[in-house]
Amino acid sequence: MTTILRIVLIITCLLTCYYTLHKIRKAQMQIEDSIFWILISVLLVFISLFPGIAYNISSLLGIGSPVNFVFLAMIFILLFKVFSMSIKISQLEYKIRNLVQQIAKKTNEIEKKINQKEEDEKV
Repeated sequence: MTTILRIVLIITCLLTCYYTLHKIRKAQMQIEDSIFWILISVLLVFISLFPGIAYNISSLLGIGSPVNFVFLAMIFILLFKVFSMSIKISQLEYKIRNLVQQIAKKTNEIEKKINQKEEDEKV
C-alpha cells in the first residue's frame, strides 16, 4: 500500500469516528449501530499502520495486491451489514404493519361503541 493511501485511510477513519461520536452525542444514532462503524474504522487504521498484515493475507489468499484485499474485505463486510440491516428493516416493517392493524381494529371498536351509545341516547 502506498503511503498516500495509508494516510487517506487513517484520516478518513478518524473523521468517521468523530462523525459517529458526534451523532451519538446528538442522540441521532444508537450506540449499537455506531459500534460497527467505530470497529471498522479501528480495523482500517490498524491495517494502515501495519500494512504487513494486508500483504500477508493478500498473498495467502492469492490476491494480487494488498489494496485489492482491503477493498474486497470492506465490500464483504459492508454487504454483510446491508444484509443484516435488510433483515432488521423487514422485521420492523412487520411490527409496524401489525401495530397499524391493531390500532385500526381498536379504533373501529371504539367507533362502534360510540355509535351504539349515540343510537341508544336517541331512542
